[in-house]
Amino acid sequence: DLEVGSIIVTHAHIDHVGAVADLVDEYACPVLMHAEAEPMLKHLPTQALMMGLKFGKVPTVDRHIGDGEVLEVGSLRLGLLYTPGHAPGHLAFYVEEQGLVLSGDALFAGSVGRVDLPGGSMEVLMRSIEERLMTLPDETRVYPGHGPQTTVRNERASNPFLQGGMF
Repeated sequence: DLEVGSIIVTHAHIDHVGAVADLVDEYACPVLMHAEAEPMLKHLPTQALMMGLKFGKVPTVDRHIGDGEVLEVGSLRLGLLYTPGHAPGHLAFYVEEQGLVLSGDALFAGSVGRVDLPGGSMEVLMRSIEERLMTLPDETRVYPGHGPQTTVRNERASNPFLQGGMF
């Protein structure tokens, strides 16, 4: 049997939270997200309609979490990194002991998160990546919300969005 202690959300786009309410019903666990992300939840039914998806109910947030906090998840310590730009209140999760970061939709292999959805900003996203993700050690493995893993070193060297002497 699977035991779920909590659901920790990177951001409130439907592809990341669409099933959260069902999981809460199944596992009776709390939902944690940044306070700036919570208002986006009310737009989930519209997001579903735009994408042709069936949508159940909007999840309830039990606790707000934010930059600099450390969450204990089993034997892991998740350091929370505030990385807005793709979406309001976006968080990445850094596991220093494992040398990895779960970047959500902020940074991808060879790309960055889209900014054409409500609350998106390329300027804010690039600042988040520069200040929060590109400051991690080069060997840090990046696990994005979509697509293959990469490393900070690879993205600094070859990501076209990060070129131009910015990093």
